[in-house]
Amino acid sequence: MPIARSSRRAAAVSLAGVAALVLSGCGSQDDSGGASGGSVSLGFVNGSNTHFHTCLQKAVEQEAKAQDATVYSANSKQDAGTELSNIEDMIARNVDALIVQTVNVDALEGDIAKAKAAGVPIYLTSVATSDMANVLGAAVVDLKKVGGLDAGWIAKDAAGEDVKVGIVAGAPGAASDLLVGGFQDALPATAKVVANQPGMFNPAKAQDVAENMIQANPDLDYAFVANEEMAFAVRKAFDAAGAEDVKIVSVNGTEEGIAAIEDGRLSATVANSAMTIGRTAVKNAVGLLDEKEGVDKISNIPLVLVSKDNVTEAPQYCPK
Repeated sequence: MPIARSSRRAAAVSLAGVAALVLSGCGSQDDSGGASGGSVSLGFVNGSNTHFHTCLQKAVEQEAKAQDATVYSANSKQDAGTELSNIEDMIARNVDALIVQTVNVDALEGDIAKAKAAGVPIYLTSVATSDMANVLGAAVVDLKKVGGLDAGWIAKDAAGEDVKVGIVAGAPGAASDLLVGGFQDALPATAKVVANQPGMFNPAKAQDVAENMIQANPDLDYAFVANEEMAFAVRKAFDAAGAEDVKIVSVNGTEEGIAAIEDGRLSATVANSAMTIGRTAVKNAVGLLDEKEGVDKISNIPLVLVSKDNVTEAPQYCPK
């Protein structure tokens, strides 16, 4: 995608106050919302307010400062329409590139088309599209592999026994569908999924789902929960119902999640560091804009299955 950063930067200077959506900024910056002193301006469109998204934003902001870049942030709050509106607002700011943590992969087609028409390249976090021709790059978490790693832990732990499994998914679309699909595909034939309900990445909702799940399936053996924040609520619901023996596997590898592995509340989690994703996104977006050699268009974020056996190997999840 042709990139004319200098011309967009000049235009940004003439659009002082064009959009009042600045939630945070790093690097050198003037009142217009453009970058000064030769730095790059980035628009970061975040997808939600979970711990993952908060840590991701912190990582983006810190790395932007290290790269002498200005970053403007907006939050889509899990709504695809808001995401597109945020992207339009960032385009109005004449940013050099957009970093997008999408709320739904189905929404990306319209997002990418809108940005392409404006000559603003998009760099994706967590997911990639099937056609990357119109995308600057991506820092990708193989979400199907994440689910598969948790399923593999269950397979090893169950050791060939017939077991019953419950799933507390996230919000339909994007990350949750890929996570759950990868988990189900990798389960052994001896593991039967007896419940699969969305917790909407909301601990209170997840707790309600878990209460109903354990009431309907008092002989449940395992539960896969699509993030650790929900997993703590699920653990609380199971314990209150006398189901302390149900083993929970989850996703993220947060500091709290690793502590829960150590004390036995969770049995396993797959660490995919928000800090690594955010830093990779900014560093690579800037490098690709400047056409630096050796910068990969697609970067795969390392994954670590963490259980009691290897808690010391968990990567740092959130920037300090």
